[in-house]
Amino acid sequence: MSATINPEKSPKATASGPSPIKRTTPDVRVRRPKTATWVPPVLVFLMLLGLWYAVSYLVLDEKRRFLMPPPDQVVRKGFLAPEVLGEILASLGQTAAVALAGLAAAIVIGMAWGIAMSQAKWIERSLFPYAVILQCIPILALVPLIGFWFGFDFFSRTVVCVMIALFPVVSNTLFGLQSADRSQLELFRLQKASRWTVLTKLQLPAALPAVFAGMRISAGLAVVGAIVGDFFFRRGTPGIGSLISNYQSRVESAELFAAIIAASLFGVVIFWLFGLITKFVVGAWYDVDAR
Repeated sequence: MSATINPEKSPKATASGPSPIKRTTPDVRVRRPKTATWVPPVLVFLMLLGLWYAVSYLVLDEKRRFLMPPPDQVVRKGFLAPEVLGEILASLGQTAAVALAGLAAAIVIGMAWGIAMSQAKWIERSLFPYAVILQCIPILALVPLIGFWFGFDFFSRTVVCVMIALFPVVSNTLFGLQSADRSQLELFRLQKASRWTVLTKLQLPAALPAVFAGMRISAGLAVVGAIVGDFFFRRGTPGIGSLISNYQSRVESAELFAAIIAASLFGVVIFWLFGLITKFVVGAWYDVDAR
């Protein structure tokens, strides 16, 4: 007796042929409007500006207003006065040179340090504790010693920058290299790939997001290190830290705030530039705008 197949109940056939394959809906990313990028920071800036004015005029009386001069006074005496602006820009240029030199040295040393630790566990156990110790050392206690050893000019300030900015590059490089996919790593080993091939073809591309995140952190720390060096090393061309110290000693509050704002803006610019570099380099492998 032959079995009859009901086409209406058959899972493999329909009246028009084979059953259609269910297609999943692709993940379509909703693009945010451009205003969502810049409107929130502008609103926060306006709120902080209003708070600044409130403290200057409502909290402080006229005799104590020098502790926090209003923003318009800072702009007028600090950024619109040609003589003061010239001093700030010249000092900021010296600080920028020190910070960039220290950042470049920290990136080279930190990446080499992290790559070395990623190659063997015994190297990591031997070197990583000293990276942590370097991060925990109070740098202000070492600055006088650095001045005694290396002098009080450009090189000493660069050494301070390197010591402050080194650890994020070391730790992020090591973390990124160790985060390579295990299955791909085993595949490379099955193919008997050399350490150099595994490092350049697998580990470094996988580590790029973490490495550049460490560089962005170190960029801001390098600016801090350059300013710290200026406070202690007064010889040679003065930087923005020396200028801040001079304004503080002369109780020139508006000029002091202008110099601090200029140094902060420089740090923001460096951080932003490394963000652009990250999108340009890392974007070839990863979607850095996933959020």
